[in-house]
Amino acid sequence: MNNNRNNSISKNDLDFLNEYWDIYRKLLFESRNDKALIDTKNLFKAVDLNGGKIIFVGNGASASLSSHAATDLTKQGKIKSIALNDHNLITALSNDYGYENWVAKALEYYAETNDLLVLISVSGESNNLVNAVKYAKNNSIDTLSITGFHKKNKLKISTDFSLWVDSKSYNIVESIHTIWITLIIDLIVGKVNYSVN
Repeated sequence: MNNNRNNSISKNDLDFLNEYWDIYRKLLFESRNDKALIDTKNLFKAVDLNGGKIIFVGNGASASLSSHAATDLTKQGKIKSIALNDHNLITALSNDYGYENWVAKALEYYAETNDLLVLISVSGESNNLVNAVKYAKNNSIDTLSITGFHKKNKLKISTDFSLWVDSKSYNIVESIHTIWITLIIDLIVGKVNYSVN
């Protein structure tokens, strides 16, 4: 942005930006875990080879990321994926079974044995997602959590596989989740630049 009236940056803003970018540098580069990302790519491909689909679910911004991930993984990655975030489905099942149970109930309708349930949550403590893991375990459905906050959050310790961001900042965790998911899709495609039509 070009602002001719005031081209100076305050020291407070500059300090904030330096600290913010430093957090990203540490989380994305200094502590990067390439093996976990490649393992996730291979897990997605294995689900596809076994005739299963990827089921993404999350709350709030993680629901939006779930939708983004399911669309791009299906369209670009050619791996069948869905996101459980339709407002009609959520409100109907929440009304009948309680918000904490709607995801588990949706899995009764949509999940099959060869599927992979991917739960995206900054805190890893959302009851509706924790209850979904219980349903998945009782029905032989593999689970992957993508979380942040505490290293021993409920989703991380209860899922079969996990990706975890060592941060307690909602925006930073959500942004890194987005980078990881889109990176995994590009790993599956095998290119950085490609046509999406």
